[in-house]
Amino acid sequence: MDSNVSTLLVSSLSEAGEGQKDHGGDSYILPSQFVLQKESPVPMNFIWPKEDLVKAIEELREPVVDLSGFLKGDLVATQDAATLIRESCLKHGFFQVIGHGVDSRLIQLAYDHLDRFFKLPVSMKLRAKRMPGTNWGYSGAHADRFASKLPWKETLSFRFYEPDDSHPVVLDFFKSTLGMDFEETGLVYQKYCEAMKEVALAIMELLAISLGIHDQQHYKHFFQDGSSIMRCNYYPPCKEPEHAFGTGPHCDPTSLTILHQDQIGGLEVFSDNKWRTVPPRQGAFVVNIGDTFMALSNGKYKSCLHRALVNRDKERRSLAFFMNPREDKVVRPPEDLVSCTGDTPRTYPDFTWSELLQFTQKHYRADEATLPNFTKWLLSSKPADVNNN
Repeated sequence: MDSNVSTLLVSSLSEAGEGQKDHGGDSYILPSQFVLQKESPVPMNFIWPKEDLVKAIEELREPVVDLSGFLKGDLVATQDAATLIRESCLKHGFFQVIGHGVDSRLIQLAYDHLDRFFKLPVSMKLRAKRMPGTNWGYSGAHADRFASKLPWKETLSFRFYEPDDSHPVVLDFFKSTLGMDFEETGLVYQKYCEAMKEVALAIMELLAISLGIHDQQHYKHFFQDGSSIMRCNYYPPCKEPEHAFGTGPHCDPTSLTILHQDQIGGLEVFSDNKWRTVPPRQGAFVVNIGDTFMALSNGKYKSCLHRALVNRDKERRSLAFFMNPREDKVVRPPEDLVSCTGDTPRTYPDFTWSELLQFTQKHYRADEATLPNFTKWLLSSKPADVNNN
């Protein structure tokens, strides 16, 4: 493994000697092998509480939904797919999809370019460093945002949307941050994001059907001009995986997550009061409901707690696409899901995706209670930190 495989921003480590002071403040840029590979035992700021480290002993056994019939217009296959999605979303909000039409060669190219980026020297990766107040760019263990319970991972995130002039925003991100040498990387991820949006919009249509909404295109139209986030995750080996997480327990604040995980495995979901594994399936994407869609379904469909483990000997990688509405769009469920007689009242107040995003970026670390705490924060109009994580 390249000695510069990972970078971490860690506060108050000037005694380490190897670090160089970051021009943004009191943090130090350290070669990550100092923290993420050579350290044993695991440093304190990566250790999670024992109550969070309960092992999973069973599989989730989430449904595998074949999208091919729906994409061909087969009404019976469409209803079958919608039924499976409804059953899973009423319970835990996780399912896998096959027959999605995404070229396996494109998925492999996305992984090839993920490997290329995370094996870059530290100085190169920092060209794409995540800046305060944004949710895109390169981050090492989110140490620029948190001081404890850090995730054992690196991420590269970037926005995806389709402007009126059809400008390739993902390609522009790579060229502007990493230079023309990464034009091909930008093109690969531009195509990958476009493919993910097609899959996401198909799933949105099935979600409307599964909820019995009269306008089956309702969610598809709502997200058509959305602003999504693409994230490449890299989890280095961890000498003591029993003390750390690649990603700690949380619910996604976004609307819909489409995840491709490599064959190492590590995704786990909390369902029926137990942690359960989600083993990788060749050619499948893992899909889960996020907090924003839970609000759009008036609380009917569940945004479920999940986490990612690390491996003692092997690196792990994944590709996550987070579907979101346009930032200024009002999030409210369709009238079909709200009873005018009061039998089915509104579960959550109106909000915009930008308001929820601001809450999770500036005031609250996403967990299983993000949406109810966001609701309290929104209604109080007092933007103070709700938790101390």
